[in-house]
Amino acid sequence: MVFLKKQTPFQKEWRKLRQQEQKLYQKRKMKKDSLLNKKLEEKIPPKLQETLDAAFAKAFVLIFQKGTGIIEKTCRPQKLVKDYQVRQFATEVKQTSKSLRAFTGKARSTGTKNLLLSGASGIGMGILGIGLPDIPVFTAMILKNIYEISMNYGFGYKEEKEKYFILLIIQGALSYGESFERINRAADRFIETRQMPQDYDDKKQIEEVSGTLSKELLYMKFLQGVPVAGAVGGAFDAVYMKRISEYAALKYWHRYLEEHGSR
Repeated sequence: MVFLKKQTPFQKEWRKLRQQEQKLYQKRKMKKDSLLNKKLEEKIPPKLQETLDAAFAKAFVLIFQKGTGIIEKTCRPQKLVKDYQVRQFATEVKQTSKSLRAFTGKARSTGTKNLLLSGASGIGMGILGIGLPDIPVFTAMILKNIYEISMNYGFGYKEEKEKYFILLIIQGALSYGESFERINRAADRFIETRQMPQDYDDKKQIEEVSGTLSKELLYMKFLQGVPVAGAVGGAFDAVYMKRISEYAALKYWHRYLEEHGSR
C-alpha cells in the first residue's frame, strides 16, 4: 500500500498560488475591447495619448521623490509593520493553514478598502468633469495601495529595488499577451534572485509603466473629463485599482512563500 505524504500548510499554499497564477495567465492571453471604448475611439483627440503618458510619468517621479512621506501619513506604516510581526509570530508558532491565510485575508481587505476610496474619488471628479487632474491623485492611491499590501507581507517600498518591483506590478496588472508574459517573468526573476537587472534604468521603466497606464486608461480619462457623464469614466478607477490590487497581492504572496516556506 502506498501512503501519500501529507502536505504542509506552506505546500498547500504553494499549490493554490500556482493555480491562481495559471488562471491569471489564461485571462491575460488576449485583450477584448469594450463596446464603450469602440464608441469613444473616434472622438479621442490625437495628442491625448502623449499628454496622458507625460502626466503619469510626471506623477510617478514626483511621488517617488517627494510624495512618499505624504502617503505614509495616510497608511500608518508603523502599525502595519507591527501587525505583520504579530501574524508572522503566530505563523512561526502555530504553523497552520489558518495562520497563513491571515496574510492573504489582510491583503484582500486592504485592496477592498483602497478600491472603494479610488472609486469614490474617481466618480466625484468625474461628476465635476475632472479627468487629467485626477492622474496624480489616482497614481498616489495606486502606490498607497501597493505600499500597504507590501507591508502586509513584510516587505518595504522605499529601496530602489522595491520601486522596481512595484513598477513591474503596476505594468503587469494592466498588460496582456506577450507583454504580460515578459513582465510577469521579470517579476518572478526578481522574486527568485532579489536583484534588479544590471542595465536597469528607472526613468525608462517609469516611461514604460506610464505608457501602459495611459493606454489602458485613455478612453476612461477622456470620458471622465465630461461633466456628469464623467462619473462613468471615474468609476473605472476602481476597476483598475482592483486589478492592480489582485496582482500585487499575488506577487507579494509569491515573495513571502519564496522566502519563508518550502515548496
